[in-house]
Order: sequence, then structure tokens, then C-alpha cells
Amino acid sequence: MAKSDRISRSRGLDLARVLLVDDDVTSRLTLQTVLEAGGYQVDAAASAAEAVGKLDDGEYELVLTDLFMESPEAGLKVLAHARMMDYKPATALITTYQNGGRGARNASTVLIEPEDLPGLLSRVADLVSERATRRVERELRHA
Repeated sequence: MAKSDRISRSRGLDLARVLLVDDDVTSRLTLQTVLEAGGYQVDAAASAAEAVGKLDDGEYELVLTDLFMESPEAGLKVLAHARMMDYKPATALITTYQNGGRGARNASTVLIEPEDLPGLLSRVADLVSERATRRVERELRHA
């Protein structure tokens, strides 16, 4: 095994895990590439059902989901399932369309504008950090 492969694998264990859910293959692959370049370990799902399975099988610091997929409520179903998990991941709706988040203001909504990829990475970092803070606070209350 090459030294760079060992370094990548060891770093992969320390990266924040993000579940990215989007039925649009172009958006999903683009966002996955951006998030991985930003230092996150990304699992991708193309549907709400696939996302629910991944949530049940793994643990994520952040779940980012498109709102409108196979049904108008698919993204909300993903968020609801994520919020029921014992490990309490941070959650956010993500859309590449200006009017995509129109009915979703009760959730954390991240609007992706192609010109503002640093802004996306900053918001993702904020969500992961907020989740870590909440987790530490919960542990301190139960200690």
C-alpha cells in the first residue's frame, strides 16, 4: 500500500460523515465532489428510501437532503427519520433552485448558488460544529 493511500485512509476515519440525498444525479455528484474536496466523508443516496437505509446502517454528523425528489415530501421524510436517530445528526434541506425551498422554512435550509461554494462549505462546517456542541452539552447534562 502506498504511503498516500495509508494517509488518505487514516484521514478518512477522522472526517465528519455527511449523508447527501438528491435524486438529480448531476447535483448529487457535484455536491458530493465539493463536500469531499472540503474535507468531508460523503455517502450519497438517490432517494428517500435509500437515505433511510443508510441512516439506519450508519452514523452521520450531517444529513443534507433535497426537498423534492420522488415525491414532494420525500426530503421532509428523510429529515424526520434523521431527527429520530439516537445519534442526532444535524439536518438541512439543500436545493440548487431558487424556489425549491419555498415550503421548508421550518427546517434549516441551505440554498446553493454555484458562485458561492465557499459559502456552502462554511454553512456545512457551521452545522457540523453546532451538532458537536449540542452533543457535548447533552453529555455534560447526563454526567
